[in-house]
Amino acid sequence: MPESYTRHPQPDCPMPMKHLTPSDAFEFLKKTPQAVFIDCRSEMEYLFVGHPVGAMHIGWNDGPDWDINPHFVKQVKKVASATRPIVLICRSGHRSVDAGEELEKAGFAEVYNVLNGFEGDLDDQHHRNIRNGWRVEGLPWEQI
Repeated sequence: MPESYTRHPQPDCPMPMKHLTPSDAFEFLKKTPQAVFIDCRSEMEYLFVGHPVGAMHIGWNDGPDWDINPHFVKQVKKVASATRPIVLICRSGHRSVDAGEELEKAGFAEVYNVLNGFEGDLDDQHHRNIRNGWRVEGLPWEQI
């Protein structure tokens, strides 16, 4: 199992969400072919900012009003059973925690969050893709 840490578990959750560095998530995905990798950013972020190779898009929220996707859990259930590991990534690792908590409430037993997300934390000049994240770690990604 890759190095990770847990946060406070959801009530009645069989396995609390794990948090993986991007490199640990990449290794976990290579070693766990049954895992499903979901990019939960907006469609525009996924398409135009880029996304990890192999990640499927199921948006947690999207413009123009940035409402939470009321069908998120149902859409995830269409691509994965609740017993398959789910690895979530977003821009900086925050939306994916919210999305993961909803999956846990819906009975998903093994949920992972990618720390720092795809673009990472802001630096002192409010720029991303400098400090950390999937792209900064040089992991495979693509852009349309």
